[in-house]
Amino acid sequence: MAEIVRLEHTRNYLRPGDVSAALRLWKEYVHKPAQELWHDDEFGNVHWYCCGSPLEGRALLDGVIRAMSTRGARELRKVVEELDAFMGPPGPAAARRRGRAS
Repeated sequence: MAEIVRLEHTRNYLRPGDVSAALRLWKEYVHKPAQELWHDDEFGNVHWYCCGSPLEGRALLDGVIRAMSTRGARELRKVVEELDAFMGPPGPAAARRRGRAS
């Protein structure tokens, strides 16, 4: 955690709280029903303009992971990979994981 705070204060592409905001956006996004994900992919989401894009947040997380020490990157990568795995491949299995019957 301290390493993330240090990065947010020393990198010109980060502000305090950016990493936690990116994680929150990505977590909310991967837990959305498959139908909403499809809609966001096809048509975009107007709320992203005011509240932040989860896709940009995910890209920011990749950059932060690359900037971190090996140990810190491993810890953050584990959290991000768990969220990525929840999203999983498209199809009926992913819809069932999200609580939607197929």
